[in-house]
Amino acid sequence: MAAKREACKVEKAPVSKLRRAYIARLVGRCLILVLLVLVWLLRPELLRPIYPGEFFRGFSALHLLWLIWMIDMLFQLIPVKEHIPLGSQKHFQLRFRPIREKINSQALRDYVITTTKAAYRVMILWALLLAVLGLLYHVRVLDEKALFMISALFYVCDLICVLIWCPFRLILKNRCCTTCRIFNWDHLMMFTPMMFIDSFFARSLLLMAIAVWLVWELCVMLYPERFWEHSNEALKCSACTDKLCTQYCRKLRPEQTAKTE
Repeated sequence: MAAKREACKVEKAPVSKLRRAYIARLVGRCLILVLLVLVWLLRPELLRPIYPGEFFRGFSALHLLWLIWMIDMLFQLIPVKEHIPLGSQKHFQLRFRPIREKINSQALRDYVITTTKAAYRVMILWALLLAVLGLLYHVRVLDEKALFMISALFYVCDLICVLIWCPFRLILKNRCCTTCRIFNWDHLMMFTPMMFIDSFFARSLLLMAIAVWLVWELCVMLYPERFWEHSNEALKCSACTDKLCTQYCRKLRPEQTAKTE
């Protein structure tokens, strides 16, 4: 009986280098959020760069955070072969591995239509959330600092969705982040709470996030084959090197299921 149980065990997959890096990034983002909360409560004047006309009046740690966010988005606009998840780079030719057989054009079209409809259901829900935030800001329940802190909170939630649990999968029905239709919507969703702040800090981040979103959506329309695992070999579980979402797709990998037989 013990031998049978041992034979049925699935060997635990090793943690990938990229997943370890993302865990470290999540810890770093949590620390940043804690520091920002302390500044918000104890030294709110240090958040001055988020206000209109204040960004270029001296240098602060908030400028470093702005730079980190800008660099993160820049890496979503240029093709990078390593250190960046495939889910974020799959719209580039560099990361595309076409299947050997002919692509089923109708199935590809159906997939794109279905996933795009699901994606824009997420967009509608997000717009409703923003409408609530806008109303609360209009009646002064929330101020500029509170909106900024919401964006900082979403900065942490972004990696929680990648590494732990993603509520958007309930709508998108995607297997994991590698096949996620809205992977590069992250910064747009992160910075839209600051859309009500008329400052360089907020507007520059939001404009960059919109640029990333536009490039992503244009690639979905122009190169849909790069987003479907049945036309892009790189997106298949068997080809996965990122292993960011092991809690979702471990059982689907042929090399894992073979060990249970």
